[in-house]
Amino acid sequence: MNDELRTLYEQDQADRREKLPADLGKRDAERRQRVEELIEAGALQAAVDYYHAAMVFQHGGTPEYSWQAHELAKQAVEMSYEQARWLTAAAYDRWLMQQGRPQKYGTQYIPHGTCWKLWPIDPTTTDTERAEWHVPTLEETMQHVADLCANPPQQL
Repeated sequence: MNDELRTLYEQDQADRREKLPADLGKRDAERRQRVEELIEAGALQAAVDYYHAAMVFQHGGTPEYSWQAHELAKQAVEMSYEQARWLTAAAYDRWLMQQGRPQKYGTQYIPHGTCWKLWPIDPTTTDTERAEWHVPTLEETMQHVADLCANPPQQL
């Protein structure tokens, strides 16, 4: 495992706990730049390295970064890192959402007033497909949205 990638991943996740930092976009961009450098240098060796890099790209805010996150997470899955399955689906959903298209699996939420709502989902996706990528069933996802609205988070 690449320790620097792990640290970048941990920083990415820490920035998303509780209140988001005012300079989150800048911090994300700096992390992404460093991950790009590490990729170019061939520093991704273990499956978990691909997963860590994917998570940093997942927070890039553009379809290109979301697609990169999807590809990196998919590589981690191909290297038998099962934890990357959900991220592979989530990055794909975010990529679709950023293009204004319905998501496939149902992993992406958007703010809706003081609550959240699920971005539209392709109705042809089955719960069997979701399970393959470690995504909850549609019913479980809808219940999660209801729970979020009943107990809204501090920040949207």
